[in-house]
Amino acid sequence: MIELTLQQRQTVAQSKETPPRAVDPDTDTTYVLIQEEVYIRLKKVLLDEEESSLLRDTYPYAMEVFGREGWDDPAMDIYNDLDPRRQS
Repeated sequence: MIELTLQQRQTVAQSKETPPRAVDPDTDTTYVLIQEEVYIRLKKVLLDEEESSLLRDTYPYAMEVFGREGWDDPAMDIYNDLDPRRQS
C-alpha cells in the first residue's frame, strides 16, 4: 500500500476535482482516488453486472435446449397462461 505524504494529503483535500486524480508522470497514467468503502461498493456492482451479463449470455443456449426438449410445442403454451406473474 502507498501512503500519501503530508503534501499529497493536503493537495487531495484542497482538490476541486471529485474524486481527485493523480498522474504518474513516467507513464502518463491517471489514477482516480476514491475511498476504500466506495471502491468496495463499486466493485460489487461491477461484479454483479458482469455475472448478470454472463448469465444473459447463456439464455440462447438454454432456449435451444428447451426447444429440443419440447418446450416449443404449442401444447405447452397452456403453462404460459397459468403463470400467476403474467398479467391478463
